[in-house]
Amino acid sequence: MEHADLNASIDRLSEVVPQDELLLRRLKKRRLALRDQMHQIERDLDPKEPA
Repeated sequence: MEHADLNASIDRLSEVVPQDELLLRRLKKRRLALRDQMHQIERDLDPKEPA
């Protein structure tokens, strides 16, 4: 949910002519961090090798 909200915020902010570059970079960095967390959780829940 938060990841989708960040995507929407980034899209809206990108459309504004005088862009707030710092805010845009921070939002993108947060989105990447969330994506990494989601991938880590998926790997933890579905290990490739049998235990």
